[in-house]
Amino acid sequence: MNLKLTSLLLLFFSSYFYAQKNIQYYDFKKGEVLDILLISNTKKDFNKLFDRYKKTIFPVGVKYSFTPQKGFKTDELILGGYLPNSLVFGKWESVMKRESFLDVIEKEVPDFHEQRKRLFPHFELVYYEIKNDIKFEIDRNKHNVVTSFWKKNNESEKFTKKWIKEVEKSGGKIVIKLTKGKSPLGYYYNPTLITIVTWETKEAFQSFLKKHPLSTYKDLKHVHQFVID
Repeated sequence: MNLKLTSLLLLFFSSYFYAQKNIQYYDFKKGEVLDILLISNTKKDFNKLFDRYKKTIFPVGVKYSFTPQKGFKTDELILGGYLPNSLVFGKWESVMKRESFLDVIEKEVPDFHEQRKRLFPHFELVYYEIKNDIKFEIDRNKHNVVTSFWKKNNESEKFTKKWIKEVEKSGGKIVIKLTKGKSPLGYYYNPTLITIVTWETKEAFQSFLKKHPLSTYKDLKHVHQFVID
């Protein structure tokens, strides 16, 4: 195994098992691709399945420029039907390389989907082409909330713009907001808008939530909201 692949595997493992550095930093250049993955791993035969995954699927991703980023475990479901175990970020050099991986992976690893299903019973993915250079950070010592919005009608966009203004007025910091994502067939998770907001404390977020409970709004098709740490 070459040195680059070994280094990336170490990064993947530290990301997957949540190395607890207080502040995680992210840097994406224009044209790169940001993956957001929501996953839950199996508890049955995990080590055996993961060993095969890292030897077969992971090297193909690296060949097509995949670089894992530090991820987070999830802490609490606020709204929505399911709380995954983890939120994981990934990076690719371009949309072309990201989608080329999707085109070839079944040929290079015929049991790709079967492996994923056995190892990760819950696996949702959305990816975004970065339009301008961005840098962001997530402080684990603070209260970090992921919110995904699905549009219902033309009023949905008005609502989300107003919601963001209310977040900022109430002391929340918008770490990132992403639109116009893509999801591969079988791993669909493509909200109209996804945000990560940092609050100084859990109490600050709960105060905001009490004043602006998303479950009361009818201009949205669906909302998925949970805490990461």
